[in-house]
Amino acid sequence: MTDKMKKLLAKIPIHIIVITIAMAWMTPSVGVFINSLRSPQAIKSTGWWTVFRTPFDFTQWTLENYVTVLEAQGLARSFRNSLLISIPATILPILVAAFAAYAFAWMQFRGRQVLFSIVVGLLVVPLQMTFVPIYSVFTRLGLNGTFIAIWAAHTGYGLPFAVYLLRNFFGSLPKDLFESAYLDGASPFTAFTQLALPLSLPSLASLAIFQFLWVWNDLLVALIYLGGTPAVAPLTVRVAGLVDSLGADWHLLPAAAFISMLLPMIVFFSMQQYFVRGILAGSVKG
Repeated sequence: MTDKMKKLLAKIPIHIIVITIAMAWMTPSVGVFINSLRSPQAIKSTGWWTVFRTPFDFTQWTLENYVTVLEAQGLARSFRNSLLISIPATILPILVAAFAAYAFAWMQFRGRQVLFSIVVGLLVVPLQMTFVPIYSVFTRLGLNGTFIAIWAAHTGYGLPFAVYLLRNFFGSLPKDLFESAYLDGASPFTAFTQLALPLSLPSLASLAIFQFLWVWNDLLVALIYLGGTPAVAPLTVRVAGLVDSLGADWHLLPAAAFISMLLPMIVFFSMQQYFVRGILAGSVKG
């Protein structure tokens, strides 16, 4: 047996484990997708796995669930609201964190390490401790129930992790690169925009994935600062309120859930090439 064959055989157990884990993670999503296309009668009477039985029954497939949740239940408007919330709440913390992380990594000023330690320490502060004081401030400013409130909240909650991740990445960039730029007359802002940001694309992309998925899937923060007002309610709030206390219309949940899952899946798979690179970047030098 050749060495190449031995290496291939040695990797078989690893591949089996990876495939098994992937299938276990995908099974719930596949079940949700299949149920979202089945008729209410089929959902209530049989499990989703029964569709693989023979003979194949085409009569149980329908798009009625999607039509109902998008039109009658108002999920189309909630989908738009989630976009209006998630996009600014992703861009703002990354923008602010990038400036702060560059300052912590490459600029010398008094108290730099102390301030960075405080920012990192905010990661351990539970969100629940901040709801009452921030809600009181937003009430006095008249911001509760507006997109500005949720943008500000998610920006503040996302900044500690964003600063920590980007600071580690910026700190791992070659020092000689910035010194050469300064010798050529570049200002700190020019070095930041022309060197640091372009070289940090993997880290910025992975951070954008984290922040977008967190904001898109958030329910608690949206309930606190937006409430259940249909005009500003995101998808998570609408889906959570889709089934009443008596359990009516629960057959619509698979379609609503898959609609809420669709965009995060597209974002993740379209940017996955940067994901691992961004997470591992700066893990050695901080």
